[in-house]
Amino acid sequence: MEKRDKIYEGKAKIVYTTDKPGLVIQYFKDDATAFNAEKRGTIVGKGVVNNRMSATIFERLGKARIPTHFMATLSDREMLCRRLDIIKIETIVRNVVAGSLAKRTGLPEGTAIRQPIVELYLKSDPLGDPMINDDHVRMLKLAMPRELAWIKRTALRINTVLVPYLRKKQLLLVDFKLEFGRAGKTLLLGDEISPDTCRLWDATTREKLDKDRFRRDLGGVEEAYQEVYRRVVPQQ
Repeated sequence: MEKRDKIYEGKAKIVYTTDKPGLVIQYFKDDATAFNAEKRGTIVGKGVVNNRMSATIFERLGKARIPTHFMATLSDREMLCRRLDIIKIETIVRNVVAGSLAKRTGLPEGTAIRQPIVELYLKSDPLGDPMINDDHVRMLKLAMPRELAWIKRTALRINTVLVPYLRKKQLLLVDFKLEFGRAGKTLLLGDEISPDTCRLWDATTREKLDKDRFRRDLGGVEEAYQEVYRRVVPQQ
């Protein structure tokens, strides 16, 4: 597999074309950002953790017949994926009140949500990724109604797979972000699933083991990422 031109560089990844049409290579960086990139830093080893954990999770979702862009792990920091036309919607699934949901509702952080909540956000750094609803999706022509219905249904399916899977690793899946895209007419889960995109707490102590340690200056960021890696990624 030959890596060719850089087609995109985001806050956490670089995407390259390959000599195979329709396939790209995602390179995972150690760069860290928060609050719409107002806070920046480096989490040493983050790229390795996020790449390897995402691959492990995508393989687990594949076994549950949830379609993803993942094809293969190429190295500690590189993943071979199907090229997607990303839908400009960030889909958040929430199982426990935390972060912005606590601020918006006044509920204490850590409050269990009896029925998981699916939220939609416009994927737009200049606008600060504002929350949107189905009507906004239609107005902005981000996705067809059947596509949006599939996205929300699939997000909940992913949740039903990941909650018990991570619970066995002594991790509480508080909430997580998903991005979907089109490969031709096929919808697939894209991006990554990692401590960057999930809130993960220790199931017993409720210790935060995710990017919130960076956001909130809690310290022990690298250690938290490595602990998640140790629990989730099969050790060779």
